Amino acid sequence: MAEQNDQNESGEEKREPIRSLADLGAATGVTSSPETPVDVSSLAGPVEAKIDAQGRSYATGKRKNAVARVWIKPGAGRIVVNGRTVETYFARPVLRMMINQPFSAVNRENQFDVHCTVTGGGLSGQAGAVRHGISKALTAYEPTLRPTLKAGGFLTRDSRMVERKKYGRAKARRSFQFSKR
Repeated sequence: MAEQNDQNESGEEKREPIRSLADLGAATGVTSSPETPVDVSSLAGPVEAKIDAQGRSYATGKRKNAVARVWIKPGAGRIVVNGRTVETYFARPVLRMMINQPFSAVNRENQFDVHCTVTGGGLSGQAGAVRHGISKALTAYEPTLRPTLKAGGFLTRDSRMVERKKYGRAKARRSFQFSKR
């Protein structure tokens, strides 16, 4: 328990327990009234955009076993995945819609060109990885978009993975078929 140090008349220290935040503020010398809240964003300082010499922003997105390296820059809205257009790489419309969700959430459709390389996993995991990478790259390019993307859940990595196969089992949890005879 933290205690407040004072000296009484005889010069020896008298310790009083700190029972409230006001006592803690008095002990540390920091005072703040309830009418004037402390602005936490000013303590961290302004967040600067991370843009390279070519005017691009980079981020890594992940989902399941898929990893996407994503670069975004201002442009006409072209998306290139592993050297192919998004329409040919992700043929299913649901996957393309999933990739464009971060842009829709922040009203930036067709304003950024996206170039990404994806490895590992299947098409669904790769689309999730690209979406995660685009969201992180947008945050790096325009830090003011972070609250909107965070509220939409685009900056959170979906960490669900396929459970590994165990020894003595047919699959991760399934046992071999029991034989009575």
